[in-house]
Amino acid sequence: MAPANVRAAQAQAPSADRRLSTLVGHLLPSSPRRAAADTSATSTLESFPTMASQGSSVFAALEQAPEDPILGVTVAYNKDPSPVKVNLGVGAYRTEEGKPLVLNVVRRAEQMLINNPSRVKEYLPITGLAEFNKLSAKLIFGADSPAIQENRVATVQCLSGTGSLRVGGEFLARHYHERTIYIPQPTWGNHPKVFTLSGLNVRSYRYYDPATCSLHFEGLLEDLGSAPSGSIVLLHACAHNPTGVDPTIEQWEQIRQLMRSKSLLPFFDSAYQGFASGSLDKDAQSVRMFVADGGELLMAQSYAKNMGLYGERVGALSIVCKSADVAVRVESQLKLVIRPMYSNPPLHGASIVATILRDSEMFNEWTLELKAMADRIINMRQQLFNALKSRGTPGDWSHIIKQIGMFTFTGLNSEQVAFMRRISMAGLSMRTVPHLADAIHAAVTQLK
Repeated sequence: MAPANVRAAQAQAPSADRRLSTLVGHLLPSSPRRAAADTSATSTLESFPTMASQGSSVFAALEQAPEDPILGVTVAYNKDPSPVKVNLGVGAYRTEEGKPLVLNVVRRAEQMLINNPSRVKEYLPITGLAEFNKLSAKLIFGADSPAIQENRVATVQCLSGTGSLRVGGEFLARHYHERTIYIPQPTWGNHPKVFTLSGLNVRSYRYYDPATCSLHFEGLLEDLGSAPSGSIVLLHACAHNPTGVDPTIEQWEQIRQLMRSKSLLPFFDSAYQGFASGSLDKDAQSVRMFVADGGELLMAQSYAKNMGLYGERVGALSIVCKSADVAVRVESQLKLVIRPMYSNPPLHGASIVATILRDSEMFNEWTLELKAMADRIINMRQQLFNALKSRGTPGDWSHIIKQIGMFTFTGLNSEQVAFMRRISMAGLSMRTVPHLADAIHAAVTQLK
């Protein structure tokens, strides 16, 4: 039997049913019949379709969404029982053994951060880590950039390249007089979704010529030449995704002159600086040409590929403005875009990047590791080209070694690409090149 004091407390406390009934009385609409209704609180609650007691979900009518066309390749790979399968879908660098790579300099920087007892986990400002922003702008625009020296650049830390594009897109939808953005055809599959959800109208311009497996330069100039004045144009800074086809420096200059003559606003996406050619400066040439003329532009940066920080989601959005006072106002408006979107960015990945970029010895180590990754991908291209030539595979495969960066367009037709649509050269190794060459050879000779 419970002690007397416990029994007294139980007698004074309202029953669970009574408490629930009181709660229902506060939540349900008033009714003159409710007080006289002889129903329990539980049965009253059960009449609402959102309650857990109902048999079916309020989301029961939802259709199963399709797999992401890029990430879905990995899903299919994981389901495939073949013992000789090769995953060449997702754009992430792999070692010769097919394993993810964490750069040595990244491990060093991370250990330094861990060993620093003064580090705390406070929120970053809305714009992110100030040192990271400053060093990111310097990396892409150059240390001697007039735009940086004149304080004409507004930079905010974002959630990798995707987040940078989304913040930039929403900023333009709110504050730029043109709401149409032209993107290359083809382009990264997420670009049209990101910009559409940002509130922009998405159009395309010709970029890749399947007949020659190269840049459709005449079509590009024609389409941008007919775009309305002031339109936004998305440009891949280097290592175009997914074709691996880039304009030459001479072609970039023609593109720049055309865009400036029509007041088209450049929006650069730089996901592979240093990862394409092995040179940070060479891979930033196209961007710096546009900055040098004094015009305005947007720049989305990502450190996923060139520092291997895929899961840290580290990126930056920079907007080059005409003057320093405009840059200050632009930053103030970017804050208003970011605050309700994700409030502020994460600390850890940006701290890794800042640690490496600020230290000359660590920066040099990073450039060596970066060049080693780029050189290995270039070598894989050469190995695949050689393997196809040695097999006598019909066709001219020189585009494989002319293209640059992580991805390549093979030139296979629609039936042949059903199992080989998008090849990430970063996923190839000396061990898997022969298997891939055999697969391409079979596709070309058997599925004409």
